[in-house]
Amino acid sequence: MTTFVDRVELHVAAGNGGHGCASVHREKFKPLGGPDGGNGGRGGDVTLVVDQSVTTLLDYHHSPHRKATNGQPGAGDNRSGKDGTDLVLPVPDGTVVLDTDGNVLADMVGEGTMYVVGEGGRGGLGNAALASARRKAPGFALYGEPGKGGDIVLELKTVADVALVGYPSAGKSSLISVLSAAKPKIADYPFTTLVPNLGVVTAGATVYTIADVPGLIPGASQGRGLGLEFLRHVERCSVLVHVLDTATLESDRDPISDLDTIEEELKLYGGLEDRPRVVVLNKIDIPDGQDLADMIRPDLEARGYRVFEASAVARTGLKELSFGLAEIVSKARAAKPKQETTRVVIRPKAVNDAGFTITKEEDVYRVRGEKPERWVRQTDFQNDEAVGYLADRLSRLGVETALTKAGAHAGDAVAIGNDEDSVVFDWEPMTMAGAEMLGRRGEDHRLEAPRPAEQRRRDRSAERDDPEREYDEFKPF
Repeated sequence: MTTFVDRVELHVAAGNGGHGCASVHREKFKPLGGPDGGNGGRGGDVTLVVDQSVTTLLDYHHSPHRKATNGQPGAGDNRSGKDGTDLVLPVPDGTVVLDTDGNVLADMVGEGTMYVVGEGGRGGLGNAALASARRKAPGFALYGEPGKGGDIVLELKTVADVALVGYPSAGKSSLISVLSAAKPKIADYPFTTLVPNLGVVTAGATVYTIADVPGLIPGASQGRGLGLEFLRHVERCSVLVHVLDTATLESDRDPISDLDTIEEELKLYGGLEDRPRVVVLNKIDIPDGQDLADMIRPDLEARGYRVFEASAVARTGLKELSFGLAEIVSKARAAKPKQETTRVVIRPKAVNDAGFTITKEEDVYRVRGEKPERWVRQTDFQNDEAVGYLADRLSRLGVETALTKAGAHAGDAVAIGNDEDSVVFDWEPMTMAGAEMLGRRGEDHRLEAPRPAEQRRRDRSAERDDPEREYDEFKPF
C-alpha cells in the first residue's frame, strides 16, 4: 500500500461566477417600478497552502480532481448571489508547483505560504447595476465568468538540514533510527528504503532535521534505480553526509569507489556543488570494518572531508556525529542571508493602454484582449439588447476604430477570442440591435408613461383649460 507520494498531477477548477438577474420591481400601484435584478456571486478560488502537518501528496494521488464551488445567481429585489467557497488545499513544506510543460510556477517553502492555482470567475451584473440615465430599464443581465483552472504538477522536495546519501544497504536507515525517533524499515537486502525518511535530531541547543534518501547506484542521475525519482529531496539540504559501508561483502566495491560513484551522480544531477560534505564510515563494529576504516581515513581527510566513524548497532560514535553535524548546520544557518519580508508591489496598467490587439488571419480579423474576451463570455447572444450593449462597450473601447484602421470593411468576418471558443460575426459598424428600433438602447418606454391615476388627473386638467369647452358652456340659448 502506497503511503508516500512526492509527485502528482492535479486537475483543478475554480468556481464559475453566478449569472446576473434581469428583473423589474413590481408592487401595488407600481407595476413597473424599475430594474431590481441582483448581481451574481463570485466563484471560489483554488489555493495551495503550506501546512507543516502534511508530509506527503498521497491525498491528491488518490483524488486528483479538485473543484471550488460556483457563485450563486442574483435574484430580484436587488438580492445578490452568494459567493462560492474557496477551496484550500494543504501541501507539504517544500512543494514545487509546475505546469504540464515543466515550467516552475511557485516554490512553496515556509508555513502558511499561499499560491492561487485557480481564480474564481467574477459574477455577472444584474440589470439594476446596468441601469443608467440613458438605459433606465435594461432588459438583460450579464452572465457570470467561468472560473480558471487546468492541470498542474506538484513535486515535493524535502526540507531538511542534513541528507544521508550512499549505496543501498550502507546503513543510512539504521543511522537515522538511532540518531532520531524515526522508525524506517530496516532489512539486509538492497533498496529496503523506498521513500525518504525524515527525523529530528537534538544535539545540545541545536535542533535539526535529517533525511534518509533511498540508495543511489551508478546511473541514478539518468533514472536508474530510485535515484532520479528521489535525488530532488537532497536539493534543499544544507549538509550532505556520505554513509560508506566499511563491511561490504561485494568484491568489486570499496568505500573510496563508492564515494567517487555517488559524487559523480551528484555532479551529473547538478546544483549541489556548494554543499558541505561529511563522510561517515559505518559498521565499524565489525572487525574487518574497523580495520578498513583505519586504512582509508587518512586518504579521505587528505581530500578535505571531515570523517566520522560510527556503528548504529553498537551505538558508538553517534554523539560525536550528532554534535559535529549540529556544528555544521549552525554555521550554514548563520551564513544564510536574512530573509526580508516580501514587499507588495502594485504595477497598474497604463491609462492609455488599449487592452486589445487586432490581427488579420486569412479572411478573419481576430480581436484578442482581456476585456473584449470577458465581455463576450458574459453576453447573452439570444438577447438583442445585450448584443447592442456589447457593441457599445466595444465601440467605447476603440475596437471599431481599430478595425477601421486595420482595413476592415462592412461585412468582413471578425472573431473575438482564441480559436477554440471565439465568437465570429460579420462586422457592421455601429449596427443597431432590433430592440433599439423602439428607442434608445436599453430604454423601456413603459416606464416613461404616467401612471393611470396621474393620466386621469392630466386629462381633467386639460378639459378645464380647453377654451372651446368654456365657450360651449356659457353660450346663450
